[in-house]
Amino acid sequence: MANKIRLGFVGANPSSTWASQSHFPALLASPDVELTAVCTSRPESAEAARVAFGAKLAFHDFHAMVASPEIDAVAVVVRVPSHYEPTKAAIEAGKHVYTEWPLGRTTAEAVELTALARAKGVQTATGLQSRVSPALVYMKEQIEAGYVGEVLACHVTTMRDGTLERPSSRTWQRDASLGANTLTIANGHVIDALRFVVGDFARVACMVTTQARQWFETDTRQMVDVTSPDNVLVSGQLARGAVASVHVGAVPWAGGGFRMEIFGREGTLVATGNVSSQRGDMLRLQGARHSHALQDMELPQRLTYVPDSFPRGDPFNVGQMYALFAEAIRTGNNRLPTFDTAVELHRFIDLIQQASDTGRTLSVA
Repeated sequence: MANKIRLGFVGANPSSTWASQSHFPALLASPDVELTAVCTSRPESAEAARVAFGAKLAFHDFHAMVASPEIDAVAVVVRVPSHYEPTKAAIEAGKHVYTEWPLGRTTAEAVELTALARAKGVQTATGLQSRVSPALVYMKEQIEAGYVGEVLACHVTTMRDGTLERPSSRTWQRDASLGANTLTIANGHVIDALRFVVGDFARVACMVTTQARQWFETDTRQMVDVTSPDNVLVSGQLARGAVASVHVGAVPWAGGGFRMEIFGREGTLVATGNVSSQRGDMLRLQGARHSHALQDMELPQRLTYVPDSFPRGDPFNVGQMYALFAEAIRTGNNRLPTFDTAVELHRFIDLIQQASDTGRTLSVA
């Protein structure tokens, strides 16, 4: 294997918003991973991506790319409904795989991909980037070390911008059956961050709702119906006994960003950020122990896995992921959120929807 992990990237269109803000700058700055091959749906765009990113190889068929002996691993960063096929092809070709969250359009897809990866013995990563955020990792460590004492209550909010007007190329997410909406993506990242920091829920009562039932398509000048949820409320009790509440929403104007509050018998910890827990903006961590005044907490350098020169902002957490992905491939020691982590989260989100549909408080297996 080369000094750097040789990566094939499915979804390398330079116009892809999330990839261009996070994955591409993270890979170009990575000391551990080389963007060796790019794959898009057309030969012209694949060649343009190869030139733009300095990749060695360009493909417009992911089956051909994953068969190449010149790549060690594959990243799948395309729309959620298209995660399954390239991920499955990569695993079957014996390649290690990093697939963005959600892993599949459905839980069944995620379960199948996870079983296949286990059978093939490849390393996996799912894009639940909150789990490599230095602030949240340190928050988790401090709770385990007793900083807040017994955890009594937790509260998390993330109110993201959710425009009611968009071009038709961006209205596909209005269909809940495609698996890419506030429940699965924004709520998935936020509630996974809470579960990572303080542990799983024991029981939940939930409301999953679509407040804006139509969007306006700016190019077709039509109103289109929306079935995807845009507000998710989860309340319940954690396995450790604390009460917890989560509100994740897509709102038309001036979203309030991310805030996680952990209240304990001995103190309080608060993490805040402009967008959400998964993005790479440096979350601010504050604590108060036997005090009513929150103070900024310094994050230990050991929780940063990328060089000091690595770009901050959206590339940072993705860069953290790629650093640990390379480590997993080289050593077999996987400290990442894996496909197994994704399956657990998929099942929990199914339970949230079930609790909302039935109006019942449900136990978490």
